[in-house]
Amino acid sequence: MSSIKKIELGEQGLVVPAIGLGCMGMTKISGMDIYGQADETESIATIHRSLELGGNFLDTADLYGPLQNERLIAKAIKGNRNEYIIASKFGYEIDDNEQLTWQINGKKDYVKKAVERSLCNLGTDYIDLYYLHRLDPNTPIEETVEAMAALVKEGKVRYIGLSEVSSATIKKAHLVHPLTAVQTEYSLFERSVEEAGILGTLKELGIGFVAYSPLGRGFLTGDIKSPDDFPENDFRKSIPKFKGEQFYKNIELVKAIKELADKKEITSAQLAIAWVIAKGILPIPGTKRRKYVAENIAATHITLTTDEIEQLEAIVPLGTITGDRYDAANMSIIDQ
Repeated sequence: MSSIKKIELGEQGLVVPAIGLGCMGMTKISGMDIYGQADETESIATIHRSLELGGNFLDTADLYGPLQNERLIAKAIKGNRNEYIIASKFGYEIDDNEQLTWQINGKKDYVKKAVERSLCNLGTDYIDLYYLHRLDPNTPIEETVEAMAALVKEGKVRYIGLSEVSSATIKKAHLVHPLTAVQTEYSLFERSVEEAGILGTLKELGIGFVAYSPLGRGFLTGDIKSPDDFPENDFRKSIPKFKGEQFYKNIELVKAIKELADKKEITSAQLAIAWVIAKGILPIPGTKRRKYVAENIAATHITLTTDEIEQLEAIVPLGTITGDRYDAANMSIIDQ
């Protein structure tokens, strides 16, 4: 197994590699492809390759599929559960017919129901890190976290976290039971957690930060040249970042980032990941191909000088408008 530097995520005792593997794209969500079509065999091989390279931190959610992603991970880790650190999420309500209702449910009884289903789907008796996927506007966060704390007591969950939440919510939740991590979209193209002071809150409370989409949903790889590059069923077609005039403004930024990466003889994706790590943040880039998982993990060995970080941040200064990270409906359920 290759060595990836290990870090402590938060201050509750969870130790993970400096990079995780986002598994969302390995299955559809309600019939929609996430980052193009997935292949189960290659996805499982990617999880195994990641482990060989020291990348044993997997990120999933019951939403993905729904439920299919956790089942795919169960196949990949079968007989080898203890080698992996698994994070999953709940909150998007899934009914007894395995259909998404598209409501957010953080009620006590649903927390219990969701974890039992995830344990079953993952083929395990514990989840290392369990997140509330989105804040339920109709349930006090204290109630949800109390129910999550009960799962820790029962040994079904080791550590808990929240996703896409404000500083005010984080503070309230942390008083009920210590949070290990908060997960939010973060990349050179998406730094609203910095602007909103959320990173400061996490630092102050000793909570880890996990960055999903550290490659700007693939934008920062430099592989996307036109809005027509997406397959018909790709959910990115609905995201403002990838639409109209904004798309072409972002492409100019990507070109400038690529020039910097070329000088350093690394890929644009590796530069973007190395920047997130240099910020003291844990990135979980998603991929479903062995080739890219190896490239992403190699980024943990790249050191950026202060000068290089400054050059990169001069290309995309804090506050640069790159377009919203979701369509209006999905933006409306982010706790801000």
